Amino acid sequence: MTKTITEIMAEVGKVPANFEEYLGLYADKVGDLINQYIETGTHPDMDRYLYDPLRAYSQFGGKRHRPLICFLACQAVGGNPDLATSAAAAIEHFHTAALIHDDIADDAKTRRGEPCLHLSEGLGLAINTGDLALSLVNGTVIKDERLTAEQRIRVVTELVNMTCRTIEGQAMDIGWARDERYDLSPDDYLCMATHKTAHYSGGVPLAVGAIIGGASEDVVEGLRSYGMDTGLAFQIQDDLLNLVGTAEATQKDFRSDITEGKRTLVVVHALKHADQQDRERLVQILSSKEEDPAVLDEAVQIMVKTGSVDYARDYALQLTDRAKKSLVQTLPESPARGILLSMADWFVSRLG
Repeated sequence: MTKTITEIMAEVGKVPANFEEYLGLYADKVGDLINQYIETGTHPDMDRYLYDPLRAYSQFGGKRHRPLICFLACQAVGGNPDLATSAAAAIEHFHTAALIHDDIADDAKTRRGEPCLHLSEGLGLAINTGDLALSLVNGTVIKDERLTAEQRIRVVTELVNMTCRTIEGQAMDIGWARDERYDLSPDDYLCMATHKTAHYSGGVPLAVGAIIGGASEDVVEGLRSYGMDTGLAFQIQDDLLNLVGTAEATQKDFRSDITEGKRTLVVVHALKHADQQDRERLVQILSSKEEDPAVLDEAVQIMVKTGSVDYARDYALQLTDRAKKSLVQTLPESPARGILLSMADWFVSRLG
């Protein structure tokens, strides 16, 4: 029988000092919690071509920060985190679907140091597996009889809105690259990244955990706001790591954002502030699907020269500073609040 998050925490028997330690203690232990919502097929080939690939992909799910902050928010408001299991799993399965489909859209090669699913299983099966993960988002919560009917409706409404907002942001991201848009402003990027990442990587997991924990509307919205600011900072840091991190640290295609022509905050700032010669060269590189490491480095150097890397890093720090001040006023002091506060710092200092 799958252990509950409360049982897992009791088994670990240690109160984490900060968010990084929290992830380290529990990230590898919640895989079974997430995967218990993946069914077994009624024919062996359903497992071979659908359920097993999703189960295997999900089992090695990275740092699991989204389900873990959902549990943490529930604890922080005095709720029972076990009741948040279906919602936490739903958000993680949405993340899985987003990664599978995103890698297909970007024609990416690796994910978490392994070949992307569309390369290992084929394009059609990868799309289908991502679709299955999407189907689990609402189904896991609707079937959870431990939640009241009101809670289920409220949480599913959050998940539907989260899905829509993320897809809106993804459409902007892909469309800008397809149409070779170079007329974008930092505000355009912030709108895209808020939709694409902040809702499902911060705002909704925290709001849902608080809702299930029985928090007041003010606290729910306070936690949502904290998650939106830190989730946006998380995406900016992700963009920075792709440009100026290391291939080993990110376990992704290093500088693939340049190859894919992504309009990150660094890029749109650089396009606005570069001199004509550097701007034309940067546009040329972003438009050429370039993979030569020397050329990719040339693009990064233009971004450094314009101060765009520092600009993005400073913006992320401003977001987390604002978020932490707000959270202190939203929640009373507790070990859970302390871990949540340190989450903001981890989001902008992580190396992968």
